[in-house]
Amino acid sequence: MIVEKISDTVHRLKLENQEIVLIGTAHISQNSVEEVSSLIDSENPDRVCVELDDGRMKSKTQKKSWEEKDIRTVFKEGKGFLLLANTALASFQRRMGLQTGTKPGEEILGAAQKAKEKGIPVSLCDREIQTTFRRAWAKSNFFNKCKLLATLITAAFSKEEITPEELEELKKQDTLQSMMDELSKELPSVKEVLIDERDKYLGRSIFSAPGSKKIAVIGAGHTKGVISTIEKMEKGERTETLEELTSIPKSSILAGATQFVVPTLLLLIIVLAAFNSGWDQGLRTFIYWVIVNAACTFIATLISGAHFLNIIACTITAPIFALAPVLGVGMLGGILEATFRKPKVKDFEAINDDSMSLKGWYKNRILHALLVFFLSSLGSVFGTLIAFPFLLTMI
Repeated sequence: MIVEKISDTVHRLKLENQEIVLIGTAHISQNSVEEVSSLIDSENPDRVCVELDDGRMKSKTQKKSWEEKDIRTVFKEGKGFLLLANTALASFQRRMGLQTGTKPGEEILGAAQKAKEKGIPVSLCDREIQTTFRRAWAKSNFFNKCKLLATLITAAFSKEEITPEELEELKKQDTLQSMMDELSKELPSVKEVLIDERDKYLGRSIFSAPGSKKIAVIGAGHTKGVISTIEKMEKGERTETLEELTSIPKSSILAGATQFVVPTLLLLIIVLAAFNSGWDQGLRTFIYWVIVNAACTFIATLISGAHFLNIIACTITAPIFALAPVLGVGMLGGILEATFRKPKVKDFEAINDDSMSLKGWYKNRILHALLVFFLSSLGSVFGTLIAFPFLLTMI
């Protein structure tokens, strides 16, 4: 394979049976939009590959039937944290786009639209972002999951303004990849999922797409990894298949067993307290556990602005759910909030704008249900962490 560097952002790959022109763009740069359109005109390829998946393409080009959406299903399916992460990511990209006057991913959509106008087939070559987060989630322990969400939410609410110099730097690394890099620094255990796997997925998809001359529009941060993957495939070297890169790892036996740590420890502490000081002490130990967990959950759901009936329900059930590995008070809180304050069409329509401010998370009923879900879960966790050190002293 011969790699010809046309410019800082464009590389021409000459392979045995095909030619690929890679355009590395900044997803929030107007220059990227214009560069992509110009190259498609001048190169006249027989296929255009873009860094989009089917789900994101539909979300950007098709009008959704918001009335049919039910956020309660998301919580019931255990996807609350994934939706929260996706929403925070979208908020970050939208904020960056507003500062630069360009919609995130506009050059990707522009490439697809330009190809359509010229009658050129388009291939969607990216992995579903939900799959990336689900794989990262499956490979993270509890504390890493908390760090993942904290990093995403901090980036979403940041008020830092981007400078012209930083915008130029973004041409070397798109906004999505920028956040992925930040996440990989905080979570080295999932760096491969967040960074390396997407490069491999894009490279394999672009290499395998039909056509003898292709233009591939990708985030600039992927360029090096994509070229490396395509070179390996050209040489016939082993690389992960698309199926391997999209499968969700199953929880190990050890990971499944850790879910029972809290109830097992609590039971052990109560039995030891009763054995050493009588059943009255064992009962007091259990009551203390209930009070601390319920109190922390009450405070958290109160801060979240949950419906008063929801606050009562979460407070009462938190100590029970904390002992049930398959349940969670956050799931209950999210479902009840979406039930008591059912989201309206306007909430779905305004979700992108509302997600950029803390006030919006309280005002928008969809975001508010997510907020209640997150804070009620956090409250129960804090209750557990606060209660156990004191319970140990009661043995």
